[in-house]
Amino acid sequence: MTGIPLYLTIILSPLIASTIVGLFNFAIGKFLSRAITILGVLVSACLSYVVLYQALTTGVHYDGPLYTWLTVGAQSFSVGILVDSLTAMMLTVVTTVSLMVHIYTIGYMADEEEYNANKFFSYISLFTFMMIMLVMSNNFIQLFFGWEGVGLVSYLLIGFYFKRESAIFANLKAFLINRIGDLGFLLGIGLVYYYFGSFNYSDVFARLNEVTGMHFLNTTWSAITVICLLLFVGAMGKSAQFPLHVWLPDSMEGPTPISALIHAATMVTAGIFMVARLSPLYNLSPTALSFIAIVGAINALFLGLLGIIQNDIKRVIAYSTLSQLGYMAVALGCGAYTVGVFHLMTHAFFKALLFLAAGSVIVAMHHEQDMRKMGGLWKYMPITYAVMLVGNLALAGIPPFAGFFSKDLILEAATNYHEHGMFGGAFVEFSVYAAVFVTACYSFRQLFMTFHGEERFRHVADDEHHHDDHGHHGPVEPKESPFVITFPLVFLAIPAAVIGWVAFSHFAPEGFLSDAVFDASYYVKFFEEDGVTPISMLMHAFTTLPVYIALSGILAAYVAHKSPAFVKGLQTIFKPIIYVMDNKYFMDNLYINIFAPIGRGLGKVFWSIGDVLVIDGLVVNGSARVVNFFAKIFRKMQTGYVNSSATYMVLGVILLLTFFTGLILR
Repeated sequence: MTGIPLYLTIILSPLIASTIVGLFNFAIGKFLSRAITILGVLVSACLSYVVLYQALTTGVHYDGPLYTWLTVGAQSFSVGILVDSLTAMMLTVVTTVSLMVHIYTIGYMADEEEYNANKFFSYISLFTFMMIMLVMSNNFIQLFFGWEGVGLVSYLLIGFYFKRESAIFANLKAFLINRIGDLGFLLGIGLVYYYFGSFNYSDVFARLNEVTGMHFLNTTWSAITVICLLLFVGAMGKSAQFPLHVWLPDSMEGPTPISALIHAATMVTAGIFMVARLSPLYNLSPTALSFIAIVGAINALFLGLLGIIQNDIKRVIAYSTLSQLGYMAVALGCGAYTVGVFHLMTHAFFKALLFLAAGSVIVAMHHEQDMRKMGGLWKYMPITYAVMLVGNLALAGIPPFAGFFSKDLILEAATNYHEHGMFGGAFVEFSVYAAVFVTACYSFRQLFMTFHGEERFRHVADDEHHHDDHGHHGPVEPKESPFVITFPLVFLAIPAAVIGWVAFSHFAPEGFLSDAVFDASYYVKFFEEDGVTPISMLMHAFTTLPVYIALSGILAAYVAHKSPAFVKGLQTIFKPIIYVMDNKYFMDNLYINIFAPIGRGLGKVFWSIGDVLVIDGLVVNGSARVVNFFAKIFRKMQTGYVNSSATYMVLGVILLLTFFTGLILR
C-alpha cells in the first residue's frame, strides 16, 4: 500500500474504530471494544512506520488535496494531506504512544463498568484521529480543525469522571484557557489569508518574499511578526506556555492514561509542532523568536520550580511537562527547530513512560496519589521502579539516556543564542541551565519519596486510606501491576533509554528533517563547525557543567530525602518564597478573582446591549411589534362588506396601472 490509500488508512483507522465503539457501546462488550480500538490504532502505527521507513530511505513528500468541501468566490477550502519527514516522525510518535496507552488502559480501567470503559476507549481513539489530522494537514483550516478537535476530546477526557466537581472544574478551565489561545490563533490565520491570499502552507511559503517588508495595517509593526505572534498565542494555550499554562496541572483530574496521552506526544506538543512546521515564516521574525525563547525560559525554570513542592505523584510529572515544553519553546526561539522537534520526540517516550509508571503506582496504592503516603515500594514493584528510574534519568538529562542528547543540544542552542547578542539571551541561557538542577531535583525527589525510605502507607489509619470508586478499600498491600500494564512500561523504557543515541544524527541541521524544518542560519553554522556526533556529545558532556548540575540536583534530592530536618529548616528560611510557590505565583487567583469577574462583567454588558437590546429588542421583538402595528391598521380595513372589498380592489388596480405606466413611460 502506497500513496493516498496508505495515508487515508492511517487517518481513518482510529476514527472508524472510535465510531463503531461509540455508536454500539451497549451492544459490544469490553473485550470487543478494546480489540476494535487497539486494532484501529495498531493499523495506523504500523503504517506510520512504513511512512517513516520511506522518509529515512528514499525520502517522501506528498502535498495535495483530497477533496474540496467549500468554495467561496475564487477561494476553495480543501481537505488535503502533507506528508514529509516531519509528518512521518510525528505520526510514528503519536501512534506509538497512543497504542501503548490503549494497551495500558486495559489494565488501568479493568474495574470500570463496561459502558464507561467502552466510552473511554472510543474517546482516546477519537483523540488519536484528531491529532493525526492536525499532523497531516497541508493548510491552516485543516490544522485548525485538528487543533480544535484535540481540544474538544481533551475536554471530554479530563472531565471523564464528571461526578467529581474537581474534574468538571478542571475540564472547564482547560476549555476556557484554550479558547483564549485559540482567539489569537484564529486572528493569525485570518491575517495569513489577508496577506498571503491562501490557507495552504505551500502557497504561503512561496509568497514569503512578497510579504516581507509589509507593515501591519497602518502601523510600523511587521506584518509577519504580528502573524507569528498571534499564531504563537494559540501555541501558548495548546502547549501550556506561561501565562496560559494554568489548565495543565489541573488536567490531572482525568484518568492516568489520558494524562500520558495529552502530556506526552499529542495535544501539548501541537503548538511546538505548529511553529516547527511554519519555520520558514518564523525565521523572518527575530522579534517573534525572541518572544518565544523568553516565554519558554520562564516555563522551563519557574514552572519547573513548582514541581519541587508537589506531593501528588501525577502533579510532579505535570509540572515537569510544563518545564520540558519550555525547553522545546526555547529551542524554537533560538532558531534550532530540529532540536525542538528532537526534544519533542525524546520527551514523548520518557514522559509517557513516567505517567504510565505513576499510574501503575496509583493502581497498586488503591488509587492513592499522595507520595507522603507511599515509600519503600521498590521491593514490591521492581519492574515499575526500574522503568521509572529510566524515565527519570532521561528526564534529568543524564547520559546516555534519551533526554540527555536533546536537552544538551537545547543548552548549546541557548548559549549560541546569547553569544549572538539576541534579545533576552542572558536570561534564556541562565534559565535553561538553572532548570537542569531543578528538573533533576524534583524528578528524583519523586523517585525517593515513592520507592525508597519508610513504608509510610503502613502507618496510615484505615479511615485515612483513599477509598475509591474502583472497589478498593482498607489497608494497602502493594504488588506489581499485571502484564497488560507493565508491558507498555517496558516497551516505552527502551526508546526512553536509547532513542536519543539512535536518532541523534537524523536530527542534525541539513539532516533527516531538512525538507520540512529550516533552522536559523546562525544555528546551522554553529552545529556544522562543531561537527557534533553522539560520541562527541558524550565526551563533551563530562567536560561541561550541565551533567554535573544534573547530578547535583539528584544529590540535593537525596539529601532532602535523608534529612527532613534540613528541609524544614530551608522551608523556614524561604517561607515567603514557598508561600508564593504554593499559590502557583497567584496565577489562578489572577484568573479567577480578576480576569473572570471582568469577563463576566463585559459579558453582561454585551448581553444586555447586543442580545437584549439589539437582537431581542430591535430585531426579534421589534419586527414583531412593527408587524403588529400595521396588522392593527389593516385589520380595521377588513369590514366584511362587499362594497369595501370592491373599493380596495379598484384602488389596487389603479395603483398597479399607475406603477406599470410609469415604467413604460420611463
